[in-house]
Amino acid sequence: MTRTRTRTVVLAGVGWLVALVFLLPYLQMLFTALKPEHELTRSPGTYLPDRWEWSNFVDVWSAAPVAQYLQVSLVVSAAATLVTLACALPAAYYTARNRFRGRGAFLLLVLVTQMFAPTALVVGIFREMVALDLTDTLLALILVNAAFNLPFCVWILHGYFSSIPRELEEAAFLDGAGRMGALTRVTLPVSLPGVVTAVVYTFIAAWNEYIVALTVTSSPDRRPLTVAIPSFVTQYQANWHFLFATSLIAIVPVVILFVFIERYLIGGLTAGSVK
Repeated sequence: MTRTRTRTVVLAGVGWLVALVFLLPYLQMLFTALKPEHELTRSPGTYLPDRWEWSNFVDVWSAAPVAQYLQVSLVVSAAATLVTLACALPAAYYTARNRFRGRGAFLLLVLVTQMFAPTALVVGIFREMVALDLTDTLLALILVNAAFNLPFCVWILHGYFSSIPRELEEAAFLDGAGRMGALTRVTLPVSLPGVVTAVVYTFIAAWNEYIVALTVTSSPDRRPLTVAIPSFVTQYQANWHFLFATSLIAIVPVVILFVFIERYLIGGLTAGSVK
């Protein structure tokens, strides 16, 4: 009994230590965001503020159009998530329920596309947007984010649909439901953890995307929050307190989303691991 308790205490201590290591950068962001401007240029600086400037989180909204940047990020992330789900759900369901020639090659191709980073393709993406006359538009950001997140969503949903017994759908067929009815009334409710995982992954990836947004957009009113944040530090001024305050504001929507779907996320990530 003593050995078990000791092991529990040690594991809990290690867990808290690891959590603290991951939280330290966010604490540094918070402390910097709460410092007055004159403390940021003082040498040597201090880790904790001498005076807590809570008004920085209010002043940043008037120092830059943060609300507008936040709105652009929300629109792009939400629209990219909807487009990705609209394409990934039927593709994953069809590959999970049907055997056809080239099925393995298709799934392999889906997996291989995850190896290409947006940074390596940014020149080609920009030329394609120019050819389609989509530069400096929100539609360009939505399509690019949806395209880069689609393979992962297809892959994870394919694994989840494959783990759902066919007998559930066959029972729905016996009750008079068609293929679409069985999908919407039986399969999708059962596969909710997998769908939620795809939603969270796509939304966070689109929310954090920077390189393509920086390259494709040029107008300030069409730039997402990730591109706007570095503008607080330029060659002639360095508003570090506003930069870190805006960075913390950018974290809030993702944290709220994760709080609401956390219970579904673990089941979705482990789907298909045990047959």
